[in-house]
Amino acid sequence: MSKPIVSVSGIRGVIGETLFPEEALRWALAYGTMVNGGTVVLGRDTRPSGEMLRGAVLAGLLSTGCNVIDLGIVPTPTLQLAVQHWQADGAVAITASHNPAEWNALKFFEPSGMYLDAEGIKRLRAIYESGEFKRARWNGVGRIQPDATAIDRHIERILTCVDVERIRARKFKVVIDCVNGAACFISPRLLERLGCEVIPIFAEPTGIFQRDPEPIAENLGELCRKVKETGADVGFAHDADVDRLAIVADGGEALGEEMTLVIAVYHVLAHKERGAVVTNLSTTMAVDDVAKQFGVPVYRTPVGDINVSKRLKEVGGAIGGEGNGGVIYPRIQYARDAVAALALILEFMAIHDEPLSELVKRLPRYHMVKKRLPIGKTPVYELLECIKRRYTAEEIVEEDGVKLQWNDHWVHVRPSGTEPILRVIAEAKTPDYAEKLCDEVIAELKQFLG
Repeated sequence: MSKPIVSVSGIRGVIGETLFPEEALRWALAYGTMVNGGTVVLGRDTRPSGEMLRGAVLAGLLSTGCNVIDLGIVPTPTLQLAVQHWQADGAVAITASHNPAEWNALKFFEPSGMYLDAEGIKRLRAIYESGEFKRARWNGVGRIQPDATAIDRHIERILTCVDVERIRARKFKVVIDCVNGAACFISPRLLERLGCEVIPIFAEPTGIFQRDPEPIAENLGELCRKVKETGADVGFAHDADVDRLAIVADGGEALGEEMTLVIAVYHVLAHKERGAVVTNLSTTMAVDDVAKQFGVPVYRTPVGDINVSKRLKEVGGAIGGEGNGGVIYPRIQYARDAVAALALILEFMAIHDEPLSELVKRLPRYHMVKKRLPIGKTPVYELLECIKRRYTAEEIVEEDGVKLQWNDHWVHVRPSGTEPILRVIAEAKTPDYAEKLCDEVIAELKQFLG
């Protein structure tokens, strides 16, 4: 039986090929053992395989003595807030986020509501591999407690952090693309509470995704068309578990996933509070330009929600996130929360009289190219050393692969945590130069690979 992919992103695989209920059961046994039979929050997205995996995870958790707070279908950030609400010992989310419908995954969380970090996953894996699981006797088996109000609490938390009346006064027309995922249960409701005219698309929670669930520009054709056709003020799109937000401006232009964080950072620093910004090494340098306008520092971390969240908490920053459309706003929680991001973007729009398409023209914007290079069994460190020897940059960062940084452009080469490839990401002021940078680095790597 093939094994799923294990990384800091959780346990991920294709249903019936690499991820089976037996695997889910065993990982749940390991996690229940790790939290010593404590209280665990459980939620999932809308994928058809979710109910099957839920049964396996429940069996594993209950048999280790864990009491389970069962949220049903909820966004991952809703689940993370619920961990704090219940003062739980952890949580499990059954979701493959932006992956296609045939994929699913188990994601594990700390009592803080943040993801398990690399050390936590290492401990969990050791328990899984040992097979030494906590076993409850008949009178110690855990119990299930349903919680049908987690989404309500999430909405109320967000509404306390934005100027609701100011947003309502604008009566925005908004197209919301829920990608047939967990967003169906929260984003249209929040928009209605904010006084918007809501035009939903892909809003049936079937888990049969009517577009690729990754909310990148090339997957948002229907949203762009609908925004233009209806004369909407803005369009929003999520992934299946609602931790990423993409924006389509009036007129139907997809702004690109990097711009979500840029707009959110500008809005928070300009209109809400000043403080440090935290993002990952692969995120646009437009974030640095915005932070510089307001005289605040930017801290960069390795890629990954947990890395950004932990650093943001450590430095007491005002806002953080990743360039894939993930915004972390500490007033709500230390987690990528696309529903909170949606509210922040609407608040930004409400403050200004101009349409969003005009507002973004005043924000810094670069061009980014992302490519992948299969590397087979070649050791990653040899490839990274090749790049370091070949290039002379103003700054070389080796915290997460190798990042070559110049004044107005950069290239980041990093290994995937889930497959034998290198990710090569380049950013520059023009699309042609970004493409050239990326291709040059890939050519060097291919030459080394032979």
